[in-house]
Amino acid sequence: MPYPVAENWYTRTDMGDGVTLLLEPHVDRLEQANFFHIKGRDRDLLIDSGMGIVPLRASFPDLFDDARPIIALATHTHLDHIGAVHEFEERWVHGAEAGEMANPTGGFTTLVCADFDPTIKALFVEAGYDPLGEYLIHALPHEGYDPHSYRLKGGVPTRILEDGDIVDLGDRQFEVIHVPGHSPGSIALWEASTGLLFTGDVIYDGPLLFEGPGMDVNVYAKSLRRLMELPVRTVHAGHDPSFDKKRLDEIVEVYFERWRMSL
Repeated sequence: MPYPVAENWYTRTDMGDGVTLLLEPHVDRLEQANFFHIKGRDRDLLIDSGMGIVPLRASFPDLFDDARPIIALATHTHLDHIGAVHEFEERWVHGAEAGEMANPTGGFTTLVCADFDPTIKALFVEAGYDPLGEYLIHALPHEGYDPHSYRLKGGVPTRILEDGDIVDLGDRQFEVIHVPGHSPGSIALWEASTGLLFTGDVIYDGPLLFEGPGMDVNVYAKSLRRLMELPVRTVHAGHDPSFDKKRLDEIVEVYFERWRMSL
């Protein structure tokens, strides 16, 4: 089947509060991650970096000014969250996934859906995602692009994060919250002064993935309980639209019922 060529690979949306949402609309919904640029006084922050199919930094020169320091922080190391991390000098990640960021070989590293383990593909469908097609993309970034040529590069971390660490942008401070379950080193970022919570894939308003390599439902449940305790105003998640505290609680309640656990 011929694939169209995308006019623009990325989209950007001003989310307010100094936050810009970046997205790859031509990536399959399963791996179509949100990543966020946050402007700070002394340095900027990039939370996750998409698939890396098209160079990210060169696509947004106004956001990624070479004269300004920027931290590329990964909420976890699945391929849709570290694809462009190698483009940045500062690469931060939780210690449990530092090795995977440096050498991403433990998970999915391909756009070719036939390369996926059939058991894992079945779990995606069971979770609520459509069966995968030929590739994880529905358009080509440019004429002649071969999806088989895609390589997830990763990058050696320059800082190892732990629970309770502070990501300081000068005028903004984000607390690192270790929320394993979706992956061993999953983290969320909490800005108490604004009530903003960046959750990566531990919670989003879509079918959560809680079964598969590196995932643990019991650990996941503890992480969700912890997030429910925060006085959240807005959740900016790793997939799907942003939402508020009420919706966060509703999503958690649905999964606890599904898992037959009590809050």
